[in-house]
Amino acid sequence: MDLKSRVDVATGRVPADLVLRGGRIVNVLSNEIHGGDVAICGDRIVGIGQYDGKEIVNLDGQFICPGFIDGHVHIESSMLAVPEFAKVVSVHGTVAVVTDPHEIANVMGTEGIRYMLSSSKHCPIYIYVMLSSCVPASCYESAGAELSAVDLEPLLANRWVLGLAEMMNYPGVVGGDPTCLDKIAMMMNRPVDGHAPGLSGRDLCAYVSCGIGSDHECTTADEAREKLRMGLSIMIREGSQARNLEALLPVVTPETLDRFMFVTDDKDVDDLLEQGQIDHMIRKAIGLGMDPIHAIKLATCNTARYFGLKDLGAVAPGRLASIAVLEDLKDCKVSRVYHAGELIAQDGKSTGKSVEQQPSQTLRSSINLHWVEPEHLQIKAPSDGPCDVHVIEVIEDRIDTERSVESITPINGCLQADPKRDLAKIAVFERHQASGKIGLSFVRGFGFSSGAIASSVGHDSHNIVVAGTNDADMLAAVIHLVRIRGGFCVVKDEKVLADVALPVAGLMSEVDAETLSAQLRKLHVAAEQLDGKLRRPFMALSFLTLSVIGQLKLTDQGLIDVDQFKLIEPVVA
Repeated sequence: MDLKSRVDVATGRVPADLVLRGGRIVNVLSNEIHGGDVAICGDRIVGIGQYDGKEIVNLDGQFICPGFIDGHVHIESSMLAVPEFAKVVSVHGTVAVVTDPHEIANVMGTEGIRYMLSSSKHCPIYIYVMLSSCVPASCYESAGAELSAVDLEPLLANRWVLGLAEMMNYPGVVGGDPTCLDKIAMMMNRPVDGHAPGLSGRDLCAYVSCGIGSDHECTTADEAREKLRMGLSIMIREGSQARNLEALLPVVTPETLDRFMFVTDDKDVDDLLEQGQIDHMIRKAIGLGMDPIHAIKLATCNTARYFGLKDLGAVAPGRLASIAVLEDLKDCKVSRVYHAGELIAQDGKSTGKSVEQQPSQTLRSSINLHWVEPEHLQIKAPSDGPCDVHVIEVIEDRIDTERSVESITPINGCLQADPKRDLAKIAVFERHQASGKIGLSFVRGFGFSSGAIASSVGHDSHNIVVAGTNDADMLAAVIHLVRIRGGFCVVKDEKVLADVALPVAGLMSEVDAETLSAQLRKLHVAAEQLDGKLRRPFMALSFLTLSVIGQLKLTDQGLIDVDQFKLIEPVVA
């Protein structure tokens, strides 16, 4: 649409293509709610006031909001193909997401990032990419690729690439690691996201001084306040596993309002279908006492401004006609969603194509496991008597861990799981280069009385991780994942009770959201048959391999003391 046409419609000389009439505009620029028609010409809002149009939609007092933007999300964590993810979130008022394809990049390198960009072309919403900064996440994980600044630089030419994603290696930044600093320096004036849990004082100063602009790892109000003072924008996270909105909301005041935005980070398909996405955060924030206009501001214009998305984030002339229409402001019930002037969702249903109709994208197989034998799961005892072992303690709805020490009496010279004490064995198998690397340890918190569960989703290098009460079931679970090209499974008495195939990089499904959700329900029911007690056992399992957060984690290279950032033996020295 040329500028002359916009001007003609805005001045009233020519009728608009579409007029939204009788609604109440949630104006995040002036922080007020007011009346007025919204006139749309092509993909743009061109006028607010009184207008005639070729098509007029009477909203009968409903609320006209800017379309929502998720400022930091790993689409792979939904387990949905990119077009299906876009279809699901569009129904909830989301018109754009800023994704870090960190998960698939750890499996496939730049091939994975290009796959995500290519898969985004036919989606009903905008999908922007921040280039994955830490592949692998640390030197104690074996990923499927290593990405340097030289590897990432060509991708900056893509118009959908905005900047550098979460710099998880904050010790590297603070320590002056040139591989970290080169990636940051390469961004010039582009946004660089942070990831610095608990970083404070001079180390925080050093981190921010490099040009990092945000952080989504704040878990306490005090941490958020310090990072605000240092100049960071705070991404308030509310995902499936990490939920920080309630803890951080007291820091959002009229004085600090412009420095916050809403993100989901990691949210699985079940929670997307049951709760929603950014709309869920708006509802929760309002329920906790936040002004509705302020809540919508954190979901729209603040995010757009931080990322330089000047065409999004507000209902105003010149902006894209990307709009969420709400039946009720407090409950954030979305009735219609327009994106770039087109109706993409109505009454809880997408008007777009289903995932099966999208142009197909193919990737090579990503499950390359060395031959596994039963003895590979054995933890040898150093003596015949009781041995003290390190235990990873799972925390419900958290991605970090605690640690403890337990005494185990050897059986036939090996240390075994003890279900009566909720002590399961955990193993991580390298699955990218078939190197044969295996990490072994013990974990508490799953509550299993029998059986095993396994996953090819293991943040961030996504090696195969399995936890169980006996070696036979653990071995059977690992072998089954190889057969289905990655995914999840539950095994008892060496029989598969349920599985979910994730053949796209071992991370994402090829089926629609409802089918995948039904598969996951069967999976969780099967896990309950093992007397599992966690709400999301597979989500918890997937984060036990993330070597940069928590007190103890396990990778294919071994047990990691995260506080000291070094490898330790599973048996206490």
